[in-house]
Amino acid sequence: MARVVTADGTRISYDVFGDPEGEPLLLVMGLGVDRWGWIRQRSAFGRRYRCISPDNRGTGLSDKPRGSYDLEVMAADMIAVLDAEGIDRAHVIGGSMGGAVSQILALRYPERVRTLVLACTTCRVSPWRRKLLGEWIDLLDERGRIRFGRENIRWVLGARHLKRLLPLAPFVAPLAVRAPAHGIRGQIEAILAVSPIVVDNLEHIRAPTFVITGSQDVLTPVADAEELAERIPDSELRVIMGAAHGFMVANAGIFNRHVLEFHDRVSVRV
Repeated sequence: MARVVTADGTRISYDVFGDPEGEPLLLVMGLGVDRWGWIRQRSAFGRRYRCISPDNRGTGLSDKPRGSYDLEVMAADMIAVLDAEGIDRAHVIGGSMGGAVSQILALRYPERVRTLVLACTTCRVSPWRRKLLGEWIDLLDERGRIRFGRENIRWVLGARHLKRLLPLAPFVAPLAVRAPAHGIRGQIEAILAVSPIVVDNLEHIRAPTFVITGSQDVLTPVADAEELAERIPDSELRVIMGAAHGFMVANAGIFNRHVLEFHDRVSVRV
């Protein structure tokens, strides 16, 4: 593990793996999950790329300051990681909240983003999602992160996997969501406070972009992906049938293949 200290003094830990001579690939994970959320991508992507997988502030081995976080600051954290590794430009893959961070990266630091993959994510906090996130904060405050993980696993699993895996939720959820309650809360508050500047400027993203989601994703439904693909000029959309919000794990083989095929298609342009 490596570590960099950001402008505000927060220490961000990150893992570097894969082909040391490969093109850099930055992996930005979602809410409450550390770098191991990409465990089923390590082999497939590591064979081709020099992969950089940070723990977002609030998770893993990174610092977990109390209080609200900011997605703009979290995007700057990713730039600090790239700088520490001497990387000028990287392919970027962001999942869920990490997709929101990645959109900011592509807007604020366009010269640093070679290609962009936005997985199971959105560009806006709709009223129903704002209400849900508020309920998640209450759950964290009242019951803690283990109960939060157990009760919210249904948002990650689609109908195809829910019945089979739900009995394992008491054991799986604490492993998947290992961040402390205040770290998850800080990330949720960052999502709630996201600036409308992001959604209002998606047409300025210039990196070739691949928007990918699951047909059974109920947390970031297909309509969210369709909006991203419609508003980002050089983009394409892929919907994986039967997949849900956690498809990077549950449907890893399909996800990995589509991402690598996208990179192959645009390689001559970037």
